[in-house]
Amino acid sequence: MAERPAIVLVHGFWGGAAHWAKVITELHRRGFGSLHAVENPLTSLADDAERTRKMVRQINGPVLLVGHSYGGAVITEAGDLPNVTGLVYVAAFAPDAGESPGRISQEMPPEAFENIVPDSDGYLWVKQEKFHESFAQDLPEDEALVMTVTQKAPVGSTFGDDVTAPAWRVKPTWYQVSARDRMIHPDNERRMARRMNPRKIIELDAGHASLASLPGPVTDLIEEAANAGS
Repeated sequence: MAERPAIVLVHGFWGGAAHWAKVITELHRRGFGSLHAVENPLTSLADDAERTRKMVRQINGPVLLVGHSYGGAVITEAGDLPNVTGLVYVAAFAPDAGESPGRISQEMPPEAFENIVPDSDGYLWVKQEKFHESFAQDLPEDEALVMTVTQKAPVGSTFGDDVTAPAWRVKPTWYQVSARDRMIHPDNERRMARRMNPRKIIELDAGHASLASLPGPVTDLIEEAANAGS
């Protein structure tokens, strides 16, 4: 088998790179030696895509990009670099050209849409008292509490930033749908997955934070995508 690609994990809104903790340990256990997690500023899609590109460019050899939630929009925008072998979407946005995560959400609002609120500085937050039930209802209370308190708020305008040239049109893709997602409508996930004609779609009985609640099946999909690119 040829060289396995490096794995670059891209987080979404209301979390940082550490949201991938369980997937990282599982990938390491399975023998993946080149693991990277982007810490995006969440200030604009352009900023986040450029931060991701910079990490990818530092890696010699093939790269598999994996995006959760808004991180899917980031890998869609940044994923056309020549050493990127594929894209894996984990309960993620996969906008087409001229689409934004905000527009997609407004077309089919998720259950917890009203629990997202702006502050006086223009950042968007998930209400603390609603975070567990909105973002991670299938995680234990203590894990959800840590996610709640450490949530990383995006600049509100980022939600409306359009993708320009979607990489899923030119790269192999894989998609994981969360059937009980309250942050992205599950039917929106299914629609975005189908239109990219991915190599594989899996559907998990999970909330939005499937990367933390069901890291095993999520890692299975990442490993399958990595092996396909080897």
